[in-house]
Amino acid sequence: MQSTWRRARAVRWAVPVAAFVVVGAAVGAGPVIAAVQGDPTLPDRTAERLLAEVVKTAQHERPPAMSGTVVETASLGLPSLPLPSGTSSSPLSLLSGSHTLKVWYGGDGRLRLALPGQMSETDVISDGKGSTWLWESDTNTATRFSLPEDVKGGKGEAAEPRHTALPTATTPQDIANQLLKAADQNTAVTVENGQHIAGRAAYQLVLTPKDSTSLVDHVTLALDGETYIPLRVQIFAKGAAEPAFEIGFTQVSFSTPAPENFAFTPPAGAKVNEQKPEAGKPGESLSEGAELGHDLAGGEAARAGARSHGSGWGTVAEVPFSLADLSKQQNGRGGNGRGGDPAQLIESVLKSAQRVSGPWGSGRVIKTKLVSVLLTDDGRLFAGAVTPEALVQAAGRK
Repeated sequence: MQSTWRRARAVRWAVPVAAFVVVGAAVGAGPVIAAVQGDPTLPDRTAERLLAEVVKTAQHERPPAMSGTVVETASLGLPSLPLPSGTSSSPLSLLSGSHTLKVWYGGDGRLRLALPGQMSETDVISDGKGSTWLWESDTNTATRFSLPEDVKGGKGEAAEPRHTALPTATTPQDIANQLLKAADQNTAVTVENGQHIAGRAAYQLVLTPKDSTSLVDHVTLALDGETYIPLRVQIFAKGAAEPAFEIGFTQVSFSTPAPENFAFTPPAGAKVNEQKPEAGKPGESLSEGAELGHDLAGGEAARAGARSHGSGWGTVAEVPFSLADLSKQQNGRGGNGRGGDPAQLIESVLKSAQRVSGPWGSGRVIKTKLVSVLLTDDGRLFAGAVTPEALVQAAGRK
């Protein structure tokens, strides 16, 4: 997902047209897929018809105001990460355990996200008037991001700044967009009726990869039967009865939130920072989560040398990587003091890594339930939701 301050109104809360095209290819031009019969609370829909309704909503209808509580649970099989104390509301904490996210959306660019921790809370508040606040209670810091005039929306379609403090996949919609884009002709798609999520009748799409190298057994995507907004996403690893990753609403209301939800005044004594990106250069400031991802990829140099292997569920990403350079970058910044040293995090994970080798050289590979990562000794990183063998094969390609 590109880092941009301005998004089209419908993109945030509805599946993009491109997703419909690729999933439509999976459904095929032959006989339509019949809905699995269940509690007849909603009219039966084929996968094609359901996705067409989603795209129609995305293209022609204003996303509805809403609020709700989202619970994210990750059981990826990662080793314990050396996070500093007081970071229970850190984005990195979302990599394991169960976490709650509160969401308010009022239309016209008004958005609020709150990630509470045991003794802290991270909030992102956009008032729809051209500025966004990032509040981090554990450091008693408030940062105000102001939009340049050339990216502010006009009347009725105020710009909706991308939330910068939380991972890019923080709601069922964000996850759904990424998963549907991954669907192609190697995906079996079925529809289930009779689902109820957060008290709402819902359709459930089931996406099953046909790629034998994929670690994903199947993905379920529940769509609200009235608004077609994703209410829950579950990702099941092969051989597992419970989802390895799940994010969904436990409570949702499609009424307009009170205006005070989008107002923010820094508390007395808080440190206040101002961020004013130059016109034409939005989103330059990196949050903790984005900064870590930037570091792990090796920054600008990594992006320049990045490439991918395969397609769909079998895609493997390759970027230049150096653990030593990563430590130097972090030390040069002085560290952020909250998310931990990225090099330290990687070293902790690599304790459970397995040595591998081939004509291409040697390296260390680690496999979680859904993702495998290979770090080669010659300075490359390969990652994907695939088996370690698929990464080793990719490492041998020129």
